[in-house]
Amino acid sequence: MFTIGDFARHGRVSARMLRHYDAIGLLRPDHTDPFTGYRHYSAAQLARLNRIIALKDLGFTLEQVRRILEERVTTDELRGMLKLRQAELEEARATAAARLAQVEARLRSIESEGRMPTQDVMIKSTPAVRVAELTAVAAGYGPEHIGPVISPLYEELFRRLTAAGVTPTGPGIAYYEDAPEGDGAILVHAGCTVSTGPAPGQDFAIVDLPAVDRAATIVHRGPMDTIVSTAQNLARWIEAGGHRSAGYAREVYLECPPDKEQWVTEVQEPLR
Repeated sequence: MFTIGDFARHGRVSARMLRHYDAIGLLRPDHTDPFTGYRHYSAAQLARLNRIIALKDLGFTLEQVRRILEERVTTDELRGMLKLRQAELEEARATAAARLAQVEARLRSIESEGRMPTQDVMIKSTPAVRVAELTAVAAGYGPEHIGPVISPLYEELFRRLTAAGVTPTGPGIAYYEDAPEGDGAILVHAGCTVSTGPAPGQDFAIVDLPAVDRAATIVHRGPMDTIVSTAQNLARWIEAGGHRSAGYAREVYLECPPDKEQWVTEVQEPLR
């Protein structure tokens, strides 16, 4: 048997925490001296303590922890539960990081208000190009809506291209249009340059994108979560030059290494 201090030390928790768990009936001492009130714990109780701490650290409330432990979940069930919770927390962390990146991009746009963009903008024509593509609808045109839609689209597109034995012949090209649903929804086209034509049984579309006579182009460096600043720099340049936009810009992914900070994307906005 261990005193509460010894048990706390072995469990790497505080004695105060153990007293609280005792008070709420979550982890009772193995024995409480009826005269002194001193609590004593057995080494076997470390197993329950470990479960309590693991579940609590993954965000479960103590009441949820109690219900889980009362159901006498097995170690395998507990591991599966923890992995699921871990995945949820990792997704939340990634979402928070993306949101912070978007706020940073907006801040850069605010800081650059009133100044002409320092990035080079060119007007050029773009040739017609054939792409294999998948499409899906995003709730809006902001990075927080486009990112969660376009990334899975590209993962699935490349999987299907590989299964069909189709090898990309050029960069990825994404383009956008208003979705039939309205309310600001966007139809996202995630495409990749190919030379092949449609074939029976293909589970992706083959589309010939038309040439664009005049497009204002700018190069964006970094993750697409931070595209806002670059896109707004392009908008200011278009207006200052007396040009008129003719619709949504295409995104040509020139370089996409694993480190998204090293991505290079050309934004091509058609002009009237």
